Amino acid sequence: MSQEIKAVIYDCDGVMFDSFESNLAFYALVMEQFGRPRLDRNDAHAMRVLHTYCNKDVLAYLFDGDDRLDEVRAFSATIDYRKLFPLMLMEDGLRETLDALHGRVELAVCTNRASSMDLLLEAFGLQGYFSCVMTAGRVTNPKPHPEPLLKVLEQYGIDAGQALFVGDSEVDRQAAEAAGVPFVAYRGEMRAMARIDHHRQLLSLLSL
Repeated sequence: MSQEIKAVIYDCDGVMFDSFESNLAFYALVMEQFGRPRLDRNDAHAMRVLHTYCNKDVLAYLFDGDDRLDEVRAFSATIDYRKLFPLMLMEDGLRETLDALHGRVELAVCTNRASSMDLLLEAFGLQGYFSCVMTAGRVTNPKPHPEPLLKVLEQYGIDAGQALFVGDSEVDRQAAEAAGVPFVAYRGEMRAMARIDHHRQLLSLLSL
């Protein structure tokens, strides 16, 4: 497979980082500002939305029917996400796997984060690994739409079958399927060409 694959594309939240606590803290600040009920971390559906969809769609979900949505979005844009970085944990084995892949294949990020991704990579010293960082702020249609992945393929000038997309959610799987990019499920039971529980397993998958 390593002869065929020219790019490995990573989702961010839940794949590169355990960002559950930081995402929850971010939206808790928004809810508190507008007098909304405290978010329930045991609400599996709400937590899935917070963790996988872009900011615009998450706020539309949380403030459905609230005529202050424009005000809510404006406030959320003022929150300095860098203050929440200490709540994030890099997934075990990620850096070692990136070290092994760097220079052998192109490395990209495809995330529904918007403005915080570049700052996050810098904060954790990962910015030198990725030659393409595709965020929700750089596309018209974020995941699960295929546009972000298609833009990555376009930047590298490669076919869909020459890339792998490593994701952890149905949003990722749907985007990969729509773009025709082989999908690797990270710690998930969704339909995929392969499933890995640790980043270093990707090296075996690529015969590296």
